[in-house]
Amino acid sequence: MLKVGLTGGLASGKSFVGAALRELGCKLIEADKLGHEVLLPDGAAYASVVRAFGRGILDSDGSIDRKRLALEVFSNRERLALLNSLVHPEVHKKTDELMAAYFAADPDAIVVVEAAIQIETGRYQSFDRLIVVVCEIRQQIERAIARGATREEALARLASQMPLAEKRKYADYVIDTSGEKDDTLRQTREVYNALRSLK
Repeated sequence: MLKVGLTGGLASGKSFVGAALRELGCKLIEADKLGHEVLLPDGAAYASVVRAFGRGILDSDGSIDRKRLALEVFSNRERLALLNSLVHPEVHKKTDELMAAYFAADPDAIVVVEAAIQIETGRYQSFDRLIVVVCEIRQQIERAIARGATREEALARLASQMPLAEKRKYADYVIDTSGEKDDTLRQTREVYNALRSLK
């Protein structure tokens, strides 16, 4: 039973590394996906977020427009803190439930929880090991734009996150995704083997 945190920043390559760890045999929990789930109309955080931010964040069908919500919070630290206080407890609850189910099914499992702001929230302290994924800021911006963000949105999101250079200080393992994908996969395999050896 090994609980591993996987973090980084915007478009740093967390999801790529997470998918590679899952391929190698880890159980992967993607906190961002859980965050989307709790904001759905039947999700645990929907009502409280709509109450706090108003009906202006809703689409015509009543679902939360996450892009509209993001524009409201990522340039305002107080609003971001409010959103996090409503969403994170529900995500943590779902994460803990999934983790318990994985360990019940396989007590020797390595469960990896991928989330962007584990260090900022202090959540990283609940893991046995922490992997931090890093690359150059220029690459983060380029990758975010390639995914559909504007430069301004990417910069606002980066400004709201702890710099990767700071996150490195908390890492048990660092995976640098600034090179070729094959090199990232090689580093990921090395980390996986190191995790296996802990068991």
